[in-house]
Amino acid sequence: MIIKILMLVIFFGIMIGVGFYCRKNATDVNGFVLGGRAVGPWLTAFAYGTSYFSAVIFVGYAGQFGWKYGIASTWIGIGNAMLGSMLAWRVLGRRTRIMTQHLNSATMPEFFGTRFRSKGLKLAASIIVFIFMIPYTASLYNGLSRLFGMAFNIDYTVCIFVMAILTGIYVIAGGYMATAINDFIQGIIMLFGIIAVILAVLKTQGGFLAALDGLAAIEDPSVSTTPGVFNSFFGPDPVNLIGVVILTSLGTWGLPQMVQKFYAIKSEKNITKGTIISTLFACVVAGGCYFLGGFGRLFSDSVDVATEGFDAIIPAMLSNLSPALIGLVVILVLSASMSTLSSLVMTSSSTLTIDFIKSTVIKDMDEKKQVLWIRALIVVFIAISVVLAIVQYKSSVTFIAQLMGVSWGAMAGAFLAPFLYGLYWKGTTKASCMASFIFGAGFMIYNMLFRGTLPALLQSPINAGAFTMIAGLIIVPVVSLFTKKEDEKFISDTFSCYEKKNEVPVTQSLPD
Repeated sequence: MIIKILMLVIFFGIMIGVGFYCRKNATDVNGFVLGGRAVGPWLTAFAYGTSYFSAVIFVGYAGQFGWKYGIASTWIGIGNAMLGSMLAWRVLGRRTRIMTQHLNSATMPEFFGTRFRSKGLKLAASIIVFIFMIPYTASLYNGLSRLFGMAFNIDYTVCIFVMAILTGIYVIAGGYMATAINDFIQGIIMLFGIIAVILAVLKTQGGFLAALDGLAAIEDPSVSTTPGVFNSFFGPDPVNLIGVVILTSLGTWGLPQMVQKFYAIKSEKNITKGTIISTLFACVVAGGCYFLGGFGRLFSDSVDVATEGFDAIIPAMLSNLSPALIGLVVILVLSASMSTLSSLVMTSSSTLTIDFIKSTVIKDMDEKKQVLWIRALIVVFIAISVVLAIVQYKSSVTFIAQLMGVSWGAMAGAFLAPFLYGLYWKGTTKASCMASFIFGAGFMIYNMLFRGTLPALLQSPINAGAFTMIAGLIIVPVVSLFTKKEDEKFISDTFSCYEKKNEVPVTQSLPD
């Protein structure tokens, strides 16, 4: 217990120290929200990765989908690395950085409002962000509580308050730069931690090959009658597995807290480096989490999924490790959760301040007041999420994965298509953007309230979220073809940022 407490004290001390160290970079909106658009590739890539993977992944998704699909759940981690990280950086990174600076937008709702010259789009996007960030935040607390309860036997509400207060301190003090530096430190912990945990857990089962043999011997007629299905290439249910891959991988393309990382990139070469670093990070962390979860059924004698739920699987797998390793696991998941929480509260509070309050209530707000409002709203947002997390825990509303599915599905379903087309296609219209907002958020709300009326495949929030993203990619171009086009002069000026000439050395571009 002394070892575990000491590790936590050191961890929290470093996080808060970084927050106060970065105060000098958080004096105006550009510095507080975007780090002055001068963040290097390592910090940006780790900020992207640590915002991507949290307790939701490690405890919720790894446990649930490892149990359902066996070792085939590793495909989710591979999809996260290739589609959610590498391709996202390649497709969105450069264009997002260039156009958002050209339009002087610091948030995703502000991008929509400026790109389509619509205050309504800006306000609608800010409301969607604020509402659907909350269930995701609640899921972070839930996952962390399971591990804290196992390691320290501490009440869930104490875990929530400690994590919320400490995260709030360093985010309020240092802004984006503090979160980026802390994300880098937390990312290092996650990389080494997941490798150490996988090796330790497999060792308890006699090693990798012995664990695979044990998995092959498990039978569950309610899932599949195929022998050895849980250590097979695609598992017992490849159709629903694809839905999880789409939601957790393609979803990052439309999540404000993820895309906003591209706003802050310093230079062109940083995008190339960041792509490589981010992809490798995702391979290790996401691939490792789902790979570990794939062996969950080997611990069926230690957990009763029917009564305890899927969220108890990973803690059960870790419960017999050494105190030092359990301490490392707690810090690993704490790192993942605090980095994601800091990203969520920063995105939500800056969005509400810049895109809602400044646009409708206090229109003459100067830079200092904006930063003050953002800091105040960070406190408000954390407080709301804490209350909802406690209510959710006491009433046992839903599993972690379902909370994340609702949040990701609504935001990515609403934003992914209009953001992507808005960066690349001049023909994207204001009406198509609003249509995507209404369908994405509306369908997920319908899924929550009237789930039983939907086809069986879409009753799952995971599949419903994947469906909204794919549907949006069809809705936006179709609606754009039949609705009023944007002013040609404005569109030409907007896309002129891509046509500026830059001289580059011959090592980057061959001469004629």
